[in-house]
Amino acid sequence: MNECHRRPVLVVTNLLDETADVVIRVLNARAVPVARLDPGVDIREGGALAATLGPTGMQGHITTATRRIELNDVRSVYWRRPTAYAPPAGLEGAAGDWTVYQFRWGMGGVLAALPRCLYLNHPQRNRTAEYKPSQLAVANKVGLSTPPTLITTDPQAAKEFCAAQRDGAIYKPLWTSPYPDAEGRARTVWVSVVDPNDITDAVSVCPHLFQTKVPKEFDVRLTAVGDKLFAVRIDIDGSHLDWRKDYSQLRYAAVPVPADVAGGIGAYLREFGLRYGAFDFAVTSRGHWTFLECNPNGQWAWLPGDIREPIAQALADHLQKGLS
Repeated sequence: MNECHRRPVLVVTNLLDETADVVIRVLNARAVPVARLDPGVDIREGGALAATLGPTGMQGHITTATRRIELNDVRSVYWRRPTAYAPPAGLEGAAGDWTVYQFRWGMGGVLAALPRCLYLNHPQRNRTAEYKPSQLAVANKVGLSTPPTLITTDPQAAKEFCAAQRDGAIYKPLWTSPYPDAEGRARTVWVSVVDPNDITDAVSVCPHLFQTKVPKEFDVRLTAVGDKLFAVRIDIDGSHLDWRKDYSQLRYAAVPVPADVAGGIGAYLREFGLRYGAFDFAVTSRGHWTFLECNPNGQWAWLPGDIREPIAQALADHLQKGLS
């Protein structure tokens, strides 16, 4: 076995990540060494970090309760969804916050600077590519069709924009995070249709994203792994504007990707320095694909097995090969 074959794939994620589990199973079946790491949790539970900067880059090791990971041996990094850093038990307030910042910039910085390894995706590339305004600007730049969009804190501008959209207007949050309802329960804010008459001065509290409502026939989730594109048509039993609201009502079918869309996706990934992206498109009855957004770390394991398996194999191919 040569040196590359002995080097592990590092999977950075939490223990409940089913998407990572699928890829790990493929790598295990190929006898590729895998090390799973949830940095903040593993270090808090008896692990340790010791990293030095040497002639060949970052060296040293991370230990967990079950293994030791040599930093300069890592073949590739599958950066998924690690648990958010938290202060140690009993340390609260400013002191606890301080430790979180040190973890984020210390541990995060080490894991983002490993030598000789491929990142899928690099965490800093993910972060840059998560901003929806940047996504739309880059999609437009590379020739993907994008819907007319307004991002504003001006209620009057919002009313005028929404009223001017012939097919109607929608609102979507700029970042997906829970929102407390009147009883303090966390709720998800879905994409929703906007009546211009319902817009109030509350828009001035923070930026809001409004778009024209695309008269879509169906949705497409397109998963890009390098130059391999896996496009799935999503049809909804019902009238949900946002198909994520009820997965039980969804029907799936693989669809081909138009050549101009495929070219735009390749250019989009290069602009952001990504190897992976989960793209959402709205497709009209005339077959026109409109880019909605791209999650650089989006989920795909919920798709049916005949669609999910080729994606897992493609990801494993990249991680197994590394930079060699």
